[in-house]
Amino acid sequence: MSPPPGFPAPTGAVPPTPPHPPTPHPPVVQPPVPHPAAAPPAPDTTGHVPLPPGGPVGVPTAPPAPAPLPDPATTTLAVLLIGPAGAGKTSVAKYWADHRRVPTAHISLDDVREWVRSGFADPQSGWNDNSEAQYRLARRTCGFAARNFLANAISCILDDAVFPDRPVVGLGGWKRHVGPGLLPVVLLPGLDIVLERNAERTGNRRLTDEEVARIHGRMAGWYGSGLPIIDNSQLDIPGTARVLDEVLARAIASPPSW
Repeated sequence: MSPPPGFPAPTGAVPPTPPHPPTPHPPVVQPPVPHPAAAPPAPDTTGHVPLPPGGPVGVPTAPPAPAPLPDPATTTLAVLLIGPAGAGKTSVAKYWADHRRVPTAHISLDDVREWVRSGFADPQSGWNDNSEAQYRLARRTCGFAARNFLANAISCILDDAVFPDRPVVGLGGWKRHVGPGLLPVVLLPGLDIVLERNAERTGNRRLTDEEVARIHGRMAGWYGSGLPIIDNSQLDIPGTARVLDEVLARAIASPPSW
């Protein structure tokens, strides 16, 4: 029994144990209230394609302009002008060489072949071993001259009636004599034009109509060869020379395979 208030507790008595405070309980964590899932975006029907994240997009620029074609009037080069008798090869080659802005030599195969005076083998008298040998010698001589001019920074233009059905003797021979940088161009007007021009020629350079027609027919084999061909039927000499410059500009930029 507890003593009355104001009286001390009896000796040996055990004081009453104070009541323990209530044990605190951890707060109850309520689970988050789930939110309804966002509805997927509506499909894009405008055709717009979103760009991936990245750096800023630069301002688009125009593609670079194509490089201008080389100017054949100021380039040191070697040209082989091919064509039948009466095509105007010699006249065009001489005019072209005269009007270039850089030193240029005109090397005429017929002129070199006619250096032979005594014993000259005239093909009009019949093609034989002598005339064949003199043509080969003249081509080699022209090739030597062309290489010598080129070595001294002088361009040159050669003219010859090279046949497509004789690649080893004709075009292949010129390539061996002058070098792989030689640019061949075919001058091939219509048959009526070459017949008319041949009729105006004199001396051993004038051929019979039958021979002119035969040579012209063989020259038609250059079509499909990949070589540039100029039909100068309706062109005068200056006009043909201008077209030759255009053809050579393309040939310098992209040499033909031959």
